[in-house]
Amino acid sequence: MNKESNLYIIIYSVVVVTIVAVLLAYTSEIFHPMLARNEAIDKIRQILLSVNIESKHSNAEELFNNYIVDSYLVNSQGEKVSGDAFYTELADELLKPVPERKYPVFEAMIDGNKKYILSMRGAGLWGPIWGFISLNDDKNTVYSASFDHEGETPGLGAEIDRPKFRQDFIGKKFFDAENNFVSIAIVKPGKQVHGQDYVDGISGGTITSNAVNDMLKSSIGAYEMFLRK
Repeated sequence: MNKESNLYIIIYSVVVVTIVAVLLAYTSEIFHPMLARNEAIDKIRQILLSVNIESKHSNAEELFNNYIVDSYLVNSQGEKVSGDAFYTELADELLKPVPERKYPVFEAMIDGNKKYILSMRGAGLWGPIWGFISLNDDKNTVYSASFDHEGETPGLGAEIDRPKFRQDFIGKKFFDAENNFVSIAIVKPGKQVHGQDYVDGISGGTITSNAVNDMLKSSIGAYEMFLRK
C-alpha cells in the first residue's frame, strides 16, 4: 500500500487511535480500585476532621471505626430510610426531586458525647465546595466543621479549608431562641447580623464566602426536620 495515500493515512490513524484507546481503558481499569480507595479515605479524613480528629492516610480507617458509631440516611421529613450513608453523594441527591432525596448522617462518640455529622454541598466561584459539620447532641450547636473545594482562588476563597475558618463555627447555633431555623450567616469581617449566629467570611473571598453561606442554609436546612426530631 502506498504510504503516502489518503487510505493508508486513514487506516494508520484508526489503528493508532484504537491502540491508545485500549491502553487507556486498560490503565483506567487497573487503577480504578486504587483511585476509589484514595477517594474513600479522603472522605473519611474530612468526616473525622469535622469532629476535630486529625488523621493520616495510614490510620484514617482505624480512627473512623473507633469514633463513628453509626451512619444512616434520612429523607426531607427527617425519617430514616434505606441506603448506605457513606457511599451516598449529596451532589447526586440534590439533582433529584426533594421527596426522593436522601441525606447522609454520621454519629460519632467523642469523649462519651454523641455528635451528629451532616453533609454539605454547594457551588463556589470556580467549582463545587463541600464539607461536613458536626452538631452536639442538642442537634443545634456546632461542635466543629470541615470544608473543602475544587478550585477556589489560593489565598482567598481557598482559605475555607483552613483551621481558622472552620474553628470559628464552634459553638454557633442553627436555630434561634424561638426554635426557628435561621442557619449561620457568613458576613464580611467586622460586620454583624441580627437574629442569627454568624462567622466572619474570608477577606477578599466574598463570592466564596457567599457560597458557603448559601451552602449552609440549603444543605443544613434540608436536615431541619431531622434536627427537630
